[in-house]
Amino acid sequence: MPEFDTSHVKNIVLLGHAGSGKTTLAECMLFEAGILTRRGSISERNTTGDYHELEQERTSTVFSKLLHSKWRGYKINILDTPGYDDFTGEVVSALRVADTGIMLLNAVNGVEVGTDIIWSYTEAFKTPMIFAVNKLDDDNADFDATVEEAKMHFGQKVVVVQYPQQVGVGFHAIIDVLRMTMYKFKDAGGKPEKLPIPDEEKERADMLHRELVEAVASNDESLMEKYFDKGELDEDEMKEGMKRAMINHDLFPLFCLSAERNMGSGRIMGFIDNVCPSANEMPPQRTRSGAELSCDASGPACIFVYKTVTEPHVGELSFFKVYSGTIRSGMELVNESTGVSEKLNQLFVVEGNKRSNVNELAAGDIGATLKLKNTHVNNTLHEKGKNIELEPIVFPGSNMSMAIESLKKGEEEKLSIALHQLLEEDPTVHIEFSQELKQTIIHCMGELHLSVIRWKLEHVHGVEVKFVRPRIPYRETIRKMAESTYRHKKQSGGAGQFGEVYMRIEPWHEGMPDPKGLNVRAREEFPLDWGGKLVFYNCIVGGAIDTRFLPSILKGVMEKMHEGPLTGSYVRDVRVSVYDGKMHPVDSNDISFKIAGLMAFKQAFQEADPQILEPIYHVEVLCPDDLTGSVIGDLQTRRAIVEGMDAEGHFTKVIANVPLSEMHDYSSSLRSITQGRAKFGMKFKEYQTVPFEIQKKLQEDYMKLAKEEV
Repeated sequence: MPEFDTSHVKNIVLLGHAGSGKTTLAECMLFEAGILTRRGSISERNTTGDYHELEQERTSTVFSKLLHSKWRGYKINILDTPGYDDFTGEVVSALRVADTGIMLLNAVNGVEVGTDIIWSYTEAFKTPMIFAVNKLDDDNADFDATVEEAKMHFGQKVVVVQYPQQVGVGFHAIIDVLRMTMYKFKDAGGKPEKLPIPDEEKERADMLHRELVEAVASNDESLMEKYFDKGELDEDEMKEGMKRAMINHDLFPLFCLSAERNMGSGRIMGFIDNVCPSANEMPPQRTRSGAELSCDASGPACIFVYKTVTEPHVGELSFFKVYSGTIRSGMELVNESTGVSEKLNQLFVVEGNKRSNVNELAAGDIGATLKLKNTHVNNTLHEKGKNIELEPIVFPGSNMSMAIESLKKGEEEKLSIALHQLLEEDPTVHIEFSQELKQTIIHCMGELHLSVIRWKLEHVHGVEVKFVRPRIPYRETIRKMAESTYRHKKQSGGAGQFGEVYMRIEPWHEGMPDPKGLNVRAREEFPLDWGGKLVFYNCIVGGAIDTRFLPSILKGVMEKMHEGPLTGSYVRDVRVSVYDGKMHPVDSNDISFKIAGLMAFKQAFQEADPQILEPIYHVEVLCPDDLTGSVIGDLQTRRAIVEGMDAEGHFTKVIANVPLSEMHDYSSSLRSITQGRAKFGMKFKEYQTVPFEIQKKLQEDYMKLAKEEV
């Protein structure tokens, strides 16, 4: 039998802006549970969670961690997460498998941007949520202002369960309005003394107690009736009512904390085991087919992989949650995505970088296993004979793109292998091998994310790299009709080459009539992989060019469309009519007409008012109301067309269309302008004409580069 059954497993995710105290709270929880004999600290770089060399170097969490503690007959799995929005992918994957979140608020800074960004994901997952106001021992702490901000940001569902008797250096007592008790701490923190609420605090405590009881009762008709009858709810009624309200996202209890001095963490752990839902008390999971999967230890065995990491000398470690059934070491499960059978040779519970073998894990628990052959993040594994696939995690899109190159020649393959490993570990990284731009593009969440990627490549995989600005996928087209003639003639000792082509090119648009003044014999339309079309007309009269050479002319035209005359970019939306030419009975061949077609197209293109098109992206920026003017001002320096603004709570969404060439450094610029209090998303919209001066410079740069390469 598993050590803990499903009803005695609680999965908690620690959330909050960077520096709010998540890792320190995790350390307190492990210490309170007796897992640790001494608490580590961020400053001493010895916490259980931030064990990674990179995190100790940066003194901040970069990767989500799985920890666990045993507390009063319960197993509490603790997922510690990063606070910077560059690492939101780590937060989302942890939220996917958690059953309750603890959102830490910094009593000095109030509700910070990281809190708001993470909150949008907790709402999407409908994660039951506790708020904990931390750093109440700081000189600049303001509990009341932080609570007001929380209510303004997250609504009146935020309900005070505890408040500090005083804040600042004198913080040492918490008044609990659920249990109507005061907890008084020694200077070193730890287990508090339980005391009656002082007379001077009774009025405030009674008022907050009534607010809490009314908030719980208002979400349950039967409790509301009891409250009206008795004027009070007992502890068991409050416990069940709060649990249901939290599951329904109707109530967010708020607690007090100084994680640094270990004041208040034990009460939060008590609330977790007494009130917070176990996995089997949460609504059943929906499978991709729409069926429900209950968290039942006797149900069909099913796990979901939410994270993978590669450890030196060990290999790939897959983290999973058991959503149904009981998992045993040696069990074989089928990967629903691949159909491959995977053997779980070892099962682990994890404490940071330490692993302990277990024989079984029941539904609701979280664990890890090693060396699965063909299993990745978002894969569902289940017992044979079943068809179960859980909904995948939807990771946020990238905000930054850079071209990546190895510094040492001959290490391209080594870099490719390293990048593949990065993709396995981090689903928010996307790698694009662009034939068009002749670059390997790495898409990520921002500058901090990029610095972590560089660190991994250099320290883990031993590949030195450089990042350069990605080229822009411009397009070329024309704005008027032009004609050209090109004769290709080459004579050597034997058979020569001869081909002459008369060509007309025009801007193409949907529904345009056939070319005037030409005898149309055939028409072909070619949708282009890079957008737009090539329409090719055979208008040859009297057999001036044999029809067998037309495919060669088309091939020459298409070859030049792959590398346009202005910047070497793809050409689009052109109509080509071949209407005359000459051939030689001996020297004409396919290569002759391919070259003639290419050169005729190039000449005509340059006479047809050629135009460079640039990619335009639809950009949405979510920023605090007071920074909207600064955000719009910066966008306008980037040639943006601001389309409008929408209110989203206390935030403003700025909607704009911006050339991709102006967005390269936007992630870091926005962070600087807003002190990290804004986020943005972007997606391709369309191609538009570049301004004359920019076109001129792009052509000059291309010509200069061409001369250097000769």
